[in-house]
Amino acid sequence: MNFPETKVIQAFKLYTKLAREGAADVEAVQQYKADDEIRALLDTFSYEVDCVIVLTSEQMFLVPRTKLSPFHVSNDWIKRNYLRSGATNEDIYLLYFSTIILFGSFYDTYQSQEPTRQFIRLDEWVYFIQERIDQLKSHDEKELKEFEKEFSYNWSLIIEKWEDMNDIKETAKKQSGNTISRLSFIDTVKRFLVDQELVQEIGNDEITLTEKAKTIIQRFFMEVEYNKGIFEFIYGFERTESYAGDQ
Repeated sequence: MNFPETKVIQAFKLYTKLAREGAADVEAVQQYKADDEIRALLDTFSYEVDCVIVLTSEQMFLVPRTKLSPFHVSNDWIKRNYLRSGATNEDIYLLYFSTIILFGSFYDTYQSQEPTRQFIRLDEWVYFIQERIDQLKSHDEKELKEFEKEFSYNWSLIIEKWEDMNDIKETAKKQSGNTISRLSFIDTVKRFLVDQELVQEIGNDEITLTEKAKTIIQRFFMEVEYNKGIFEFIYGFERTESYAGDQ
């Protein structure tokens, strides 16, 4: 399909802005929605770098689709910028696991269309993680190994890493980030998610999902095609035992 040169240039300018800044404003969103040629070109450019275009009502984002994308955030980059000195892959596994638990805690059922909570406190987040860790521990070692093969997640290491954390200072008002307490670790994950514009701090140790996060959750985390059943596995247990959704 041949496109007018002006359309190619417009689309490439949009792509360049997304590639440089990761986001574009409401004007770009409107242009993407209104112009079929611009949309087709931008989708093509994004596909070529293993990314997808994600829209909210006011912003457009370029989101990596696979680890092959040059825009994918690497484990080493996360270790260098967010985790303590000497961090290992186990820390990364737990960061990803904690993120999935946080996202799931905003929704009352798997594949919910809209969040059922407006915010979550950091101590609640820790509680939700402990619930899922306890559920994982209810499986014997053989079952966990099978689940590890199926989902490519090392559940045993996640359990071990979480339980090894020193939570003596869990009740302290301030966490310096220098301890390895659970609340301190969660504060680190929160900083990463804030910087990625996935959560927003609203005070009193409370966080809420951004529109970017809600869109990504609906498009990827809730779709089995992308999440490979991870969300369903983690939240396929008795959700009535938790207080997710209560407020």
